[in-house]
Amino acid sequence: MKMDADERRLAKRLSSAGATVALSNGAAKLLSGGPEVQREAAVSEAAVRSLLARGALEVAGEAGRYRLSRAGRLMVRRMLAEGDIAVQHQDRAASVITVGGERRAVTVNRSESPLAWLRSRKGRDGQPLIDAAAFEAGERLRSDFTRGQMMPSITASWNPAASATRGSGHAGGIAELTDATLAARLRVGRAVDSLGPELAGAVVDFCCFLKSIEQIESERGWPQRSAKLVIRLGLSALARHYGLASEAVGQERRRAG
Repeated sequence: MKMDADERRLAKRLSSAGATVALSNGAAKLLSGGPEVQREAAVSEAAVRSLLARGALEVAGEAGRYRLSRAGRLMVRRMLAEGDIAVQHQDRAASVITVGGERRAVTVNRSESPLAWLRSRKGRDGQPLIDAAAFEAGERLRSDFTRGQMMPSITASWNPAASATRGSGHAGGIAELTDATLAARLRVGRAVDSLGPELAGAVVDFCCFLKSIEQIESERGWPQRSAKLVIRLGLSALARHYGLASEAVGQERRRAG
């Protein structure tokens, strides 16, 4: 029987040196760290009992406290090995993008990247749905988004202006940003402004948050296939902004020239 996500997560956390799990009054806690500074975290009781039933845990000193058994450690090793095998079976492809005048080699997992998926699709005329310039523009936006550390921990605005205007006393404020991170955020801000509110949201969802076309349509209440058109228009506009298309205009075209 396969392990569920909670069991796999708990088993991996218990593989850390000295980590144990305690069962008491219907609750389970993960105990980690040294004797002087010990950390506690609530975990799934069902996951603990399932690992016990599998023989993956053994008693650790006192009653109700357990650690990974030898069988459990072998189980974790198999899980890690399976993860490596999964990577080998991904649909990966090499690509080259240009960021700040510098050409970079990147590896894209086409089974996970909505942008790479769209690039691989062809229209009724037999031509790709997006051209190389549009694909590179999307990858550049995603690269700057990642370098700018703009992925929210839960839910937050990705507007770079909000981050840049925080006071230096706030966590994640401008005083804590490196020059490269801040520059990446500003580039994202310029790119988003160039798209306008009609196109920007869908393009950022697609390229940066890696949402599928179906998910974007569902969240926005759009009809089927409408998001694909919006994203194609947005990527074309983004390519012009970055100076990747022949009709590119604006600040990025001047910089590229």
